[in-house]
Amino acid sequence: MRLALFDLDNTLVSRRTALSNAITGLCNDCGYGADVEAWLKTQLAERANVDDFVRLVTRFRLSDDAAQLWRRYVDRMTASIACRPEVLNGLDGMRTAGWTIGIVTNGAGDIQRAKLAATGLDRLVNGLAVSGDLEIRKPDRRLFELAASRCGANLADGGWMVGDAPAGDIGGGHQVGLRTIWVRGRPWPEDLPTADHVVDDVTDAITILLNETE
Repeated sequence: MRLALFDLDNTLVSRRTALSNAITGLCNDCGYGADVEAWLKTQLAERANVDDFVRLVTRFRLSDDAAQLWRRYVDRMTASIACRPEVLNGLDGMRTAGWTIGIVTNGAGDIQRAKLAATGLDRLVNGLAVSGDLEIRKPDRRLFELAASRCGANLADGGWMVGDAPAGDIGGGHQVGLRTIWVRGRPWPEDLPTADHVVDDVTDAITILLNETE
């Protein structure tokens, strides 16, 4: 079995673009001003969960229910998120070539699963591990172990990790014995071991994996 684990946000899909569109749409729906929109875009830049909307309601003394706002945000993100056809086709090609594909992602379970369903990625992956389900985050090795297990694989047999986060994806992949491909974008920490490959787009990573013979 050849195992490839992928990060989701800003690797397989562009969370940054979807986030901006989702927050703007939510604020328009609710009649919120630019101050609320700016606060949300800052606070949700790296991660989002229902607690952020509890803080939003308190900070701006809103009459809306935080849980309902979270649900509306999830719906907006689901409508805004997209996975490029070339990425979907590349993953389909990997499956045809015999690869087992998993996703290991930080985030709340409901919104990450909604993204997979909305983009069609759920039909192309064998296993999923979401940090919000376990209240741990990458680079915790348990998240990688769970993803591999749900793919019917064992990390001891090796594989690959592909992602944009230097410490979470590449550092996490290294510590569990996976080879790694970094999708360039974030600053690289000086003390972190380098990835096996560095690419500008996840489609380049898929090409590298399809050319792997072992």
